[in-house]
Amino acid sequence: MTDHQAALVEKARSSIDAASFLVEKGFFDIAVSRAYYAMFYVAEAFLHGEGLEFSKHSAVVAAFGQRFAKTGRVPEAYHRYLISANQARTDSDYDVRAAFSMEAAHVQIERAREFLSFGEKYLS
Repeated sequence: MTDHQAALVEKARSSIDAASFLVEKGFFDIAVSRAYYAMFYVAEAFLHGEGLEFSKHSAVVAAFGQRFAKTGRVPEAYHRYLISANQARTDSDYDVRAAFSMEAAHVQIERAREFLSFGEKYLS
């Protein structure tokens, strides 16, 4: 794992910690967003290992799917988690009517933990 990948993994870990804290305080929408960012940072770490960097979230999500999920290098579930979390993040950040439950936030955080754990094993 490169230093840059390690920094992205650490950002992912911090985002999960922040998401958990936000759930405890009742900020479910923001917790969902932070859980997405945890997965996003892990996906960026994978792509960085291929020498790839992107400026758009959609490009990271698509490239992760093409390079890793579709090729069988990672379980497709992680790409589905990333897609779902990205949509939830968009809703939570931009849709003023969006309201996520505590359970929905917990699901996203658990998926982020699972994705991070897999990423740490794969990248090391």
